[in-house]
Amino acid sequence: MDTSKEKTGWSDEELEASVDAYLKMFALEQQNQPFKKADENRLLREGPLSKRSASSVEYRMQNISAVMEQLGQQRITGYVSAKNLGSGVSKRIKEILAKKGIKALRKGEQRAVTFTALQLVEVTALQQNEAPVGVLNPKETTSTVVRLARAQSVKKWVLKHSQGICEGCGQTAPFVSANGRPFLEVHHVKHLIDGGTDRICNTVALCPNCHRRCHHSSDKKEFTAEFYKKIERLRPE
Repeated sequence: MDTSKEKTGWSDEELEASVDAYLKMFALEQQNQPFKKADENRLLREGPLSKRSASSVEYRMQNISAVMEQLGQQRITGYVSAKNLGSGVSKRIKEILAKKGIKALRKGEQRAVTFTALQLVEVTALQQNEAPVGVLNPKETTSTVVRLARAQSVKKWVLKHSQGICEGCGQTAPFVSANGRPFLEVHHVKHLIDGGTDRICNTVALCPNCHRRCHHSSDKKEFTAEFYKKIERLRPE
């Protein structure tokens, strides 16, 4: 069974194309630029949504408006939120929006999705499959980052114990760092932000590829679960 379609019959590719079109129109609205919903509807049906009717595309846009409101975000003025939105399609749309940086606002957070003029060009070019223009002179930005204190003794022990071999893929570290040591990164199997401990029973030495895989891959849960099977010092937390 293709779980990506569920009962709606819509594939992930169709849903993402719909979200991209929605965000393009939203970006235009944010910039007070004119657009016609009917034109975007037609473009979708001439392309990735060729199997869909105009009314089904319209309803999908209302689905996305409903999800935007669930997340506490603004929605396109011209698309009212659909009623009786199924939990399955809602979850899938949220996942696609999250990939594009649009997530639920935390309690008390007063922030809506906004698009700069540059982002408007970027999102339009993305849907039209054009090369992005980029930024000639990037501006500086500042942000607040919360970091948790870590025990350097644990980091040193794990790196030394690995002997320069990635504990994820079993390959030699990809290069030698400036200090003359094999370059590996220490990863907390249960993330510190999720309550994981900073002990050797919760840390592994990984090459950059495996480290990113633990955080961003589609199989990160399965990949992480394998650590407990092959690394004796680890203990599930």
